[in-house]
Amino acid sequence: MGKLSLTQFVTIDGVYQAPGGPEEDPSGGFEYGGWSVPYGDEDFGAFIDEVFARPAAFLLGRRTYEIFASYWPKQTDPADPVASQLNALPKYVASTTLKTADWAGTTVLGGDAVQEVAALKDRVDGEVQMHGSGGLAKSLLAADLIDTIHLLVFPVVLGTGRNLFDGASPTAFRNVGARTTGAGVSITTYELAGRPEYGSYV
Repeated sequence: MGKLSLTQFVTIDGVYQAPGGPEEDPSGGFEYGGWSVPYGDEDFGAFIDEVFARPAAFLLGRRTYEIFASYWPKQTDPADPVASQLNALPKYVASTTLKTADWAGTTVLGGDAVQEVAALKDRVDGEVQMHGSGGLAKSLLAADLIDTIHLLVFPVVLGTGRNLFDGASPTAFRNVGARTTGAGVSITTYELAGRPEYGSYV
């Protein structure tokens, strides 16, 4: 049985929308796309390379798939650890609106996302990686299907935009690793631990 990991860029206030560029996702009138770019230093790149050294497959939401598919198939340098993995390994897109996918090695999961991803985890050995795909991530978090979260918190507050944790179910995680990049990005890895416990300081 596979494990599902999520690598997610968020601001301090939990916004995940359009970290990579102004035109990435302006829906809802979002004007602040590209907020992660000034912090992409060597430490950040080293972490991303580590993550991409591990996957057996990738799982993407429709919007992230379309962004990735417009760029990564054109990156053909075999020494690029991100492009080589994305282009070579199986990719799964959870979408009820996308009917076909042109990126080689891509399968569209067109049914109920929670059921489809649970079945995918059952049949894939190794780590299935999600990158971004915040809308899909929210559904899978609510179903306890994400085993590990790599949360990259950028030192930015936007006050608007899609928020990863709006409406989230109460869930407990274990902190299993943390570092801070030279540019100030806090990278923390959490593993699913179940339901929160509650108490009182009084």
